Amino acid sequence: MYRFTKRLLDLVVSTAILLVSFPVLIIVSMLIKLSSQGPVLYLSKRTGLYGSPFTMFKFRTMVVGADTIGGHSTAKNDSRLISCGAFLRKYKLDELPQLINVINGTLSLI
Repeated sequence: MYRFTKRLLDLVVSTAILLVSFPVLIIVSMLIKLSSQGPVLYLSKRTGLYGSPFTMFKFRTMVVGADTIGGHSTAKNDSRLISCGAFLRKYKLDELPQLINVINGTLSLI
């Protein structure tokens, strides 16, 4: 019963947040496209429950290939950040696409 309730809560809450934040998602996508070349989303390979790999979605806040240019740590004035990247990170807007991972079951809100 716990797993069912948890999954139901994940689906309802993440869907509601995505629907309410849809205009923000569109605006952020346009900002990223206008400020840099490359994809809007950053896809990161992660390890999930029981070691199963999955792809995590985030809005891209750095130049394409930033992981090969510098280290894994990012300073506030990192030259790899795109023009709107610091803003997106500051307000955690780059994390919104992870709600898609919650809907498809690879992440959980709880």
